[in-house]
Amino acid sequence: MRAVICKAFGPLEDLVVEAKELGEPGPGEVRVAIEAAGVNFPDTLMVEGKYQVKPPLPFTPGTEIAGIVQSVGDGVTHLEVGMPVVGMVGVGAFAEESVVSAARLMRRPASMDPVTAAGFSMTYGTSMHALKQRAQLLPGETLLVLGASGGVGLAAVEIGKAMGATVIAAASSAEKLEVARAAGADHLINYATESLRDRVKELTADKGVDVVYDPVGGDFLEQAVRVTAWEGRVLVVGFAAGTIPRIPANLLLLKGCALVGVFFGTFAARNRQANKDNFSQLFTWFEEGKLKPLISRTLDLADTVEALQLLAARSAIGKIVLTTGRALS
Repeated sequence: MRAVICKAFGPLEDLVVEAKELGEPGPGEVRVAIEAAGVNFPDTLMVEGKYQVKPPLPFTPGTEIAGIVQSVGDGVTHLEVGMPVVGMVGVGAFAEESVVSAARLMRRPASMDPVTAAGFSMTYGTSMHALKQRAQLLPGETLLVLGASGGVGLAAVEIGKAMGATVIAAASSAEKLEVARAAGADHLINYATESLRDRVKELTADKGVDVVYDPVGGDFLEQAVRVTAWEGRVLVVGFAAGTIPRIPANLLLLKGCALVGVFFGTFAARNRQANKDNFSQLFTWFEEGKLKPLISRTLDLADTVEALQLLAARSAIGKIVLTTGRALS
C-alpha cells in the first residue's frame, strides 16, 4: 500500500510517498481501508517537529480519517468488518490503510460521505469541546471567532449559531468573510482593513464579547482580550499566525475574564464519554442541516506536500482533504 513517510523532522518538502507493509490488528485495534484523510494545521507542525507530540521516526503523518473497517482485533465490539467509520487516529492517516485503536473510531452517519467525514472530526470536535466544555457558551451570548474562514473557525461559527449565540466572524479578506457569512455569521470584521477593537465595540455597544475563539494567535489575541466583556472567556485554540502571544495579566484582572486553553486531543482521550456525547450532538446537527462542512480542495495522497503547504501559508479556506484512490462508499 502507499503511505506518506516522514523520515526526519524538518521541511514539508522532505516527505515521501512509499510502499509500506501493514500488519494485522492486535487486541483493541482495527485495520481500516482509508478512503479520505483530512489535512490539519497540526499535521504541518508535527512533520516539522514543532508540535507538542513528537512521534517516533519514521512515521506516517495525518490525524483524521474516513474509511471502511477491513479486519477487527480481539476485544473490539462496537465496530465490525465493512462498517464505514470516521475518527482521529493520532498518526497514520496519510496512507491507503492503517491499523488504529478502535477506541478512536466511530460509526459514520449514513448521510455523511467519506470526503465530508474526513474533514469533520478534528475541526468540529475541537470547536464543540471549546464552546461547550471550555467556554460553556450560553444562548444569547456573543461569540467572536478569529480566523473564521479556516477549518476550526468555520466550525466554531456554525456550532456557535447552533448553540444560540450571536456570532461575529473576523478574517483577513472579503472572500474569507463571505464564506463565514454563508456559514451563518451575524456580523463580519475584516481585520486587515479595519480595527478589530473599534468594530467589536461598535457591534456590542461597548459591552464587548462574552467568548473569544482564537485559533490564530499573534497580535490579535491581545486585541481580542481587550474587547472581552466582564467575566468573558477567551479560548486559546492554536497559533496559526506562527507566534505565541504574551498577554498582560492586568487585562484579565480588570475584566474578570478567563484565558482558557483548548487541547482537544487530550480531552478526547481522557473524557471519552463526554467526547462521544459531543459527537452525538454534532452528528444530529449535521443530519438536521445545521452543520455544512466546507471542503475547498480535494487532492490525491501523492499531493500531500502541496496540501500541507497551503495550510502553512494560511491560504486554505475550509478544509483540504486527501483521497487515496479507493472506491468511495
